[in-house]
Amino acid sequence: MKLAVCIVHNRDKGRVTDELVKAGFKFTVIGSTGGFLREGNTTYLIGVEEAELPALQKVIAQNSQSREQLVNVMPFEAAPPGAFIPSPVKVPVGGAVMFVMNVEQFNRF
Repeated sequence: MKLAVCIVHNRDKGRVTDELVKAGFKFTVIGSTGGFLREGNTTYLIGVEEAELPALQKVIAQNSQSREQLVNVMPFEAAPPGAFIPSPVKVPVGGAVMFVMNVEQFNRF
């Protein structure tokens, strides 16, 4: 048995959740926040047999999109009064990150 921890951008949450249910996966959803842009994410905890792992990876990959977003490189509070504020920069956001861990023991009560 494996435990997949999948972190998905909130914009993809609905689509990922619907497809996981359609595919028959059981999961727990935890709201989370990204560190770089401090935007909303959704973290899925999914218990899966090793043979089902490729199907899970396919569902997550097909329903999580990476996109570009404009970001200011200098926080407003860090700029001294009258300082030059550089133009926003495009950075990739979204997509998904999946960690897969071995599960030593699993119980359902």
